[in-house]
Amino acid sequence: MERDTATTIFEALSSGVRLDAFRLLIRKGAEGLVAGDIAAALDVPPSNLSFHLKALTHAGLLSVEQEGRFQRYRANTALMMDLVAYLTAECCVDSLGQCPGAPGGGKLLDRGTTLGTDCGEILTTAYDPCAPALKPSLPCR
Repeated sequence: MERDTATTIFEALSSGVRLDAFRLLIRKGAEGLVAGDIAAALDVPPSNLSFHLKALTHAGLLSVEQEGRFQRYRANTALMMDLVAYLTAECCVDSLGQCPGAPGGGKLLDRGTTLGTDCGEILTTAYDPCAPALKPSLPCR
């Protein structure tokens, strides 16, 4: 991931409404949600939410699919994992023995290592900086 891409993602997530919407869609997994259900879950007026969903989609964090007269949004989990990998790519490189959460220090995994998640999906990430495996903070379903 390039620095500019990471910056764009952070800018998109810098709004509380957008962060909440993205986290909600991460929990929903591949099922996603239609815009009206997102608005109801977040207690945000649909006209206000539309602006935020557009910003998240433009940053690549969401995909949108037309379903009749509704639009279904899904989180781009691959991009999220790429961002985590970008942020942690050099975790503890200069002091491997001090990597939090890893007995005896951390060990970076090779690019392309697959990690299981609580969602029952297999996600591929560039690095797991400090094992244990990366897990979503909230259950997917």
